[in-house]
Amino acid sequence: MTNLVIVESPAKAKTIEKYLGKDFVVRSSYGHIRDIQKKGMGIDLANGFAPNYEISVDKKKNVTELKKLAKQADAVWLATDEDREGEAIAWHLAEALGLDVVNTKRIVFHEITKPAIEHAVAHPRTVDMDLVNAQQARRILDRIVGFELSPILWKKIRTGLSAGRVQSVAVRLIVEREQEIQAFEATDSFKVQGELQLLDAQGKACGIVQVKRTAAFATEQDAQAYLSAVERSALQVISLDEKPATRSPKPPFTTSTLQQEAAAKLGFSVKQTMVIAQRLYESGKITYMRTDSLNLSETAIAQAQQTITAEYGARYSHARRYKTKQADAQEAHEAIRPTDFAVNEVAGERNEQRLYQLIWRRAIASQMADAQLQRTTVEIALSQLAEEKLVAKGEVVTFDGFLRAYDFGDKGEDALLPAMKVGQALTLGQLLARQSYARPPARYNEASLVRTLEEMGIGRPSTYAPTIDTIQQRGYVVKEDREGTPRDYRLLTLNAEGQQAETLTEIAGSEKNKLFPTDIASIVTNFLTKHFGDVLDYRFTAKVEEKFDIIAQGKMQWQAMLDEFYRQFHPRVEAAEDVSREEAGQARLLGAHPQSGLPMFVKIGRFGPFVQIGDGEDDQKPQFASLMPGQKMDTLKLEEALELFKLPRLVGEMPESFYAKAIDGTEFGVAAGQSLIAKQGPFGPYLEYGVKQYAPIKGFDPLSITLEEAVLLVEAKIQADAEKIVKTFPENADVKILKGRWGPYITELSSKKNAKIAKDEDAQTLTLEVCLQRLAEAPEPVKRGRGAKGAAKPAAAKKAPATKTDTVKKTTRKATSSAAKKASTRKATVKKE
Repeated sequence: MTNLVIVESPAKAKTIEKYLGKDFVVRSSYGHIRDIQKKGMGIDLANGFAPNYEISVDKKKNVTELKKLAKQADAVWLATDEDREGEAIAWHLAEALGLDVVNTKRIVFHEITKPAIEHAVAHPRTVDMDLVNAQQARRILDRIVGFELSPILWKKIRTGLSAGRVQSVAVRLIVEREQEIQAFEATDSFKVQGELQLLDAQGKACGIVQVKRTAAFATEQDAQAYLSAVERSALQVISLDEKPATRSPKPPFTTSTLQQEAAAKLGFSVKQTMVIAQRLYESGKITYMRTDSLNLSETAIAQAQQTITAEYGARYSHARRYKTKQADAQEAHEAIRPTDFAVNEVAGERNEQRLYQLIWRRAIASQMADAQLQRTTVEIALSQLAEEKLVAKGEVVTFDGFLRAYDFGDKGEDALLPAMKVGQALTLGQLLARQSYARPPARYNEASLVRTLEEMGIGRPSTYAPTIDTIQQRGYVVKEDREGTPRDYRLLTLNAEGQQAETLTEIAGSEKNKLFPTDIASIVTNFLTKHFGDVLDYRFTAKVEEKFDIIAQGKMQWQAMLDEFYRQFHPRVEAAEDVSREEAGQARLLGAHPQSGLPMFVKIGRFGPFVQIGDGEDDQKPQFASLMPGQKMDTLKLEEALELFKLPRLVGEMPESFYAKAIDGTEFGVAAGQSLIAKQGPFGPYLEYGVKQYAPIKGFDPLSITLEEAVLLVEAKIQADAEKIVKTFPENADVKILKGRWGPYITELSSKKNAKIAKDEDAQTLTLEVCLQRLAEAPEPVKRGRGAKGAAKPAAAKKAPATKTDTVKKTTRKATSSAAKKASTRKATVKKE
C-alpha cells in the first residue's frame, strides 16, 4: 500500500476513494477518536491546564486498525474537515497513530469533487496547531465550567442537572424571553382598513382600491366617530406617487442562515437540517456545511453565470461578491453552495432533494440581477376630516430578476392598484375598524434562537445545532405546540347600510414549534445569574469566542487565556458552596391554608415542581401535591394550589368488566365495580384502576373527568397493553417481541436488555435464534445512578414530594379519547361480561 488517507466519515471515504485511484486507500476515523478522560476533571490545573486524553472505548478497535494500516503505508494523509474540529481530529489521529505531526501531510477541501480532491493532494500542508489549540481551549474551558458548576447544581438544587458555557446562556435567553412575555400587559387599539370604489368621469365604479389609515385609534369611541365622519365625507385622490424600486438577492447560505431558512421554508429542525446537509456534502453534492463565510470562489461564480445565462438568459446574470461581516469568521473558505450549478436537482431521499433545491436556488439567486419594481402610493382626502388621509399602496414587479429562481413566496407584492389620477373621486365600499391587541415578544423557535446566538456572537457554526439539541435533551427546554385561548374583540363595520358593531371571538396565543423553558430552567438560570453572572453574561460569552479566534490566529497562548478565566471563575464556585438549598431552590410562599392556617409553598423536587402545606415544624408532617401540566412555579396562585389537594379523587366504579387477550394468551382487564381513582404523579395525571394498574389522563382535567370518559381511557389502556405483545416463543418465555413507541423491538425480561428491529423487517418472521443473537450483541441496559450522565434521580435528602400520589409508570402509547372510543368498539380478542 502506498498512501493511506484518513477522513472523518465512511460516507465521505467512499466518495473520495473513487477519485484518488488504486494507489490510495481511504479509511474513516468515525469522528473524534480521543477526548478528555471521563474520570475526574481530566485536566491538570497545576500544569498549564494540560488535558489528559484517552481513546474512546468505541473507537479503540478502529484506532488499532488505522495504526496497522499507517505502518504499512508509505505516506499518511489526514483529510478531516477543514474547521477547528476537523483540525483537532487530525492532530488527535497523528498523536494516537504515532505519526510525526510536523511532517505528516494534511489536506483540506471544502467540496468533495474530483478537481477539489486532486488540488488538495497537490497542495498538502501540515497540521495547524493554532487551530488545534483554539479547539483545545474551547474543550478544556467547557469541561472546567461543566465539571465545577454541575456539582454545585446537584448539591443546591437537584442531582443530575448540568451547566455549560454556551448551553446555559442559550437557556437564559429562553427564560428571559418567557419572563418578558409573562410580564407583558397587552394594550388594545382599533385599526381601520377596507376598500373604496374608484369612480370614472361619469360617476360609475371603475375599480377597487384597498386602503388603510396609517395610525390606530386608542378607543372604540374614537373609531366610531371617525367612521361616522367618513360616512359623511366626499372622497378624492389628492396625491399619487410612483417610484421605481429594486430588490436585491440575499447572499448564499452560511450555516446559521441555512438553518433558519430550512426551518421557515421546509419546516426542518436545526438538527435535521445539519444531518441532511452532512449527507449532501459527503456525497459530493454541496460544499462544506459548517461555515460563516459568504464568499464564493471565482470558479463557482463563473459556473453560476453560465448556468443562469443558459437557464434564464444573459439579462438575468449579475456576478456578485459578498463580504463576510464578521471579522472572526472561521476558516471555511466558501459559503454553502452546490458543487455543480448545472445540477439543479439530485437523486436521493425526498428531504435531501428539498434541501438541495433550497441551497441551489439561494446560491444561484445570489448571482442574478435585481428584481425591478414599480411602487405606487396614493393619498385620499376626506372632506369632513381636513387633517385625515386614507392611504393605498401598490407594488408591481416589472422585471423578476433573481425572483425567477428564488420564488419561495418572497415577492411580497402589495395589491395591484387600478389606474387613477389626482382629483379622481371615490365612494365608500366597506371600512372595518377592528380591535387588535399588542403582541408580546415572540417566543424563540430553533431558527430564531440560532439567529440571536449568531447576532450576539455566542457560539459558532459547529455549535448551534448541538447546543439546541442539548438544552432539550437535558430537560431545560421543551419544543412543542400550544393551543391558544378564546378572546373577544370588537368589530365596527361601515358600508352602504351604515355602521354596525359586533363582538366576535378569536383564538389568541397559539404557538407552533416554539421553545418553552421548564421550571427547572428558570430556577437554574436565576441561580447561575446571581452567583455566576460573568459566565452567563452575553457579552462575556461573546468575548470568550473572540479569544478563541485570536488563539486560532496564533496571537494568544491558550494556557494564558484559560488561566485568566479560571482565576475569576473558581472563587465564585467556592463562594457558591455557602448558598443554602432553600435559597438555591427558590421556594416561594403562596400564602396560608384557609382552614389550617399552615403556610403553603411551591418548590422544586426530584420529580419536578410541587406544592407543600406546612413547614414540618411542631412534628406535623407536611402534605405534598405535584403541579399539573402547564402550571408554572413562578405564576402559580394560592387558589390554584388548593385545587391540587383535591386529588386523589374517586371518579366512580367500572360499570362492567372489560378484558383483552394478548397473542400469548395473557389476559389484561378490569372487573366490574373496580374503583377508578384520578391521581397526580410525577409524570402527570393518571387513573388508578387496580393494584399497579394505571392509565394516563390525556386530554382531560383529572379534577373534572367524568366516569364515562375515565372508562374509555381505561379500556384504551387495556387494549394497548394486550396489543403490545407482538410475538412470543413457547420454548423461551423470557424473550418477547413487543410494540414500542418507535415500532417493534426484542426484549429479554430477566436482563431488561432490548434489541432493535429494522423498520423494513417483519417482526413476525424473526426466529428465537435471531432474537437471542441480537440480544447478545445489544448494549447492557444503562443503570441510572447518582451523578450518572443524564441522571434524573438525585439522592433524596428528604422523602420525595408528591407522596400524596403514587408514581405512575410511563406508557409509550398515547391514550386519547378518540383512541379510547376505538378500543370500546373492538370485537376481536375482547370479551365483555
